[in-house]
Amino acid sequence: MDAKDFMPDEAAIAAIRAKLERYEADREVAAKRVRLRVPIYLGIVLAVVLVLAWAFNSFADPSEQWLSAPHVFLYVGGVIAAIIAYVYATGPATDLQQEFRAQLFPIVFGFIKDFKYRRGGEPDSYGRLPPQTIGSFNQRGFDDIISGIYGGSRFELYEASFSTKSGKNTTTRNFRGIVMAFELATPFPGLLIATRKTGKVVTFFSEIFGGDRMEELTSGNEALDSAYDFRSDNVEAARPLVIGHLMQALQWLGEMWPGEPVRIGLHGADGFLLIPHEKNFFELPGIGTTLDYSAHIAPMLADMAQLLATTSLVRKVGTAGDGAAQAEA
Repeated sequence: MDAKDFMPDEAAIAAIRAKLERYEADREVAAKRVRLRVPIYLGIVLAVVLVLAWAFNSFADPSEQWLSAPHVFLYVGGVIAAIIAYVYATGPATDLQQEFRAQLFPIVFGFIKDFKYRRGGEPDSYGRLPPQTIGSFNQRGFDDIISGIYGGSRFELYEASFSTKSGKNTTTRNFRGIVMAFELATPFPGLLIATRKTGKVVTFFSEIFGGDRMEELTSGNEALDSAYDFRSDNVEAARPLVIGHLMQALQWLGEMWPGEPVRIGLHGADGFLLIPHEKNFFELPGIGTTLDYSAHIAPMLADMAQLLATTSLVRKVGTAGDGAAQAEA
């Protein structure tokens, strides 16, 4: 893919800059409101806490003042109230930025047909995501959700986090990053997953109690086989991919997205690419920062180009042709 294919034309850039100018005027107003609201809201919470603490002291034993159970509950409640107050105080900034993104993104990503953007809620493709790509979890969260058509293929991109909470203070992260859902160029007759390598004991018990009983495959590439578990319920159809285009795609993805291995799930006509990442790809800087096209908008375009290039490669792993050539596309 050529980077220039993703760049807005002059008319689109002019429209983006016009949006930035209007946003800048609104941003200054919102920033002033936030600077006034935050100390007022937090000051009210602090005043209430101090008054209640003084009232508790009036009835408490002198040895228990400031450390008695009512005080502890008051302090905890005060912290919670301060957090809530801060969220309300910064509400104008949050609302402005979300509204601005909803207006800006269709222009910035004008090369995506039928473009749709929303924040939060359950992505449309989530119900089709193979659970084996995530593992067991009991907490989930979704942030930015973008969908549309690129290269003749419909896709959905969303930022997601999945974790397992056990007890009061222990949380194990299963996944955080980008999930790309897309239509495969050639449907896979069954389910094929490539996930990061786990211990054999974990794998054994997941098969016994999880009930999927998918068979394990290897690619023949020592580096990939040490990093990935390949499993499928249709080994005959999966093996040519695992030793061919899928192996080549994973090698390329390892260079494109270094760090924790990406995960892939192919199920019928649906393809899923999970890219572990800490970055919030489509976040705007704080309300106190002036937006700049080169510093803040162009990087979003570059990120989207990289994500779509990656998706374009993976959606073709089941097609005939030279996988290496696809990786260079």
